[in-house]
Amino acid sequence: MQYCHGKHLILALTGGIAAYKGAELVRRGREVGLNIDVVMTAAAQKFVQPITFQALSGRRVLTDLWDPLIPDSMAHIHLSRRADALLVAPATADFIARAAQGRADDLLTTMVLARGDCPMLVAPAMNKEMWAHPATQRNITQLQDDGVRILGPAAGEQACGEVGSGRMLEPHELLQELNTFFAPKPLLGKHVLLTAGPTSEAIDPIRVITNRSSGKMGYAIARAAALAGAQVTMVSGPVALPTPYGVQRINVQSAREMHAAVMAQADHADVFIGVAAVADWYVKNAASQKLKKDQHAGFTDLQFAENPDILASVAALPTAPYCVGFAAETEHLLKYADQKRKRKCVPLLVANLAQETMDADDTQMHLIDDNGIERWEKLSKDQAASNLILAIAQRLSKQSI
Repeated sequence: MQYCHGKHLILALTGGIAAYKGAELVRRGREVGLNIDVVMTAAAQKFVQPITFQALSGRRVLTDLWDPLIPDSMAHIHLSRRADALLVAPATADFIARAAQGRADDLLTTMVLARGDCPMLVAPAMNKEMWAHPATQRNITQLQDDGVRILGPAAGEQACGEVGSGRMLEPHELLQELNTFFAPKPLLGKHVLLTAGPTSEAIDPIRVITNRSSGKMGYAIARAAALAGAQVTMVSGPVALPTPYGVQRINVQSAREMHAAVMAQADHADVFIGVAAVADWYVKNAASQKLKKDQHAGFTDLQFAENPDILASVAALPTAPYCVGFAAETEHLLKYADQKRKRKCVPLLVANLAQETMDADDTQMHLIDDNGIERWEKLSKDQAASNLILAIAQRLSKQSI
């Protein structure tokens, strides 16, 4: 979900080589519905010309505190007061120092002081030694103490040829940060632990028993929880999906590995969501070498043992988090799902038909709790995930009253 849509952003560029990334940031930002005003320092104009940003933003670029085209010469006040956020990207070591000191010697630093309640975000970009210098770190700490949000920096190869921390986040990462910043935060301060994807149970070193779960629903919920302000830990089975931005991902293969990873985190979680399609059984006598096709006994004599029940194990903890289970059935959906909820003693269970949701991009959810059944229309998994996170947040809020 794009929470950037319709927001007014001031993008300020200072004099670093990463200023060229600002052009892509403006282009991508416009695509998701951001209204962007660009401010450039004199040094920034040494790297990229203002006309580039005027063409991309569709607005006049501001560069001078004494701009004669501003009727009352107070752009530093008027512009920031009507903006939803001020993002400085790239933010050089020099700018960070001047902002931390409260300097007001150009348009940008004056705007920083005069912005009132306009939130400020800073994306540092500099050489690794400049970033690591105690003076820079003191200045960053001062900005954070003043309520400024620091985005990055990333680590990697730098323009000077050195490798280390100090790279500005990429434009798509900055947009993700902005989207998270603008999103409502009903789970702020909460730790959400969830499972996602299938599990994979070995028959031999080559063959496995698994299921058709793509992991799309679990990953959408992890992304929605992070947008809602939660600290998110996702224990994932093998899937071909990128980790959602801001989510800690723990990779596992088998159900027993998933159980161990979840139980190691469960005591620190406020919410547990069991989305993964966990195998009920594993092969107790899995072969240590590849079984050959003519070794019929190796295949026909497979012995199965029951996997641990992850959802029930978490729900049974003395200080259990708020537990949400998932039930994917092929028939008698509501009957089987409610039985599962009661059997595992969880307050909320989400039910859907496996044949309609597995590997699909949309889903129809049924939420079952002590108050009955809430049927939702078919939605994209991203939208359904956002709605589910909101429903969980509302239930948590009622618990705390």
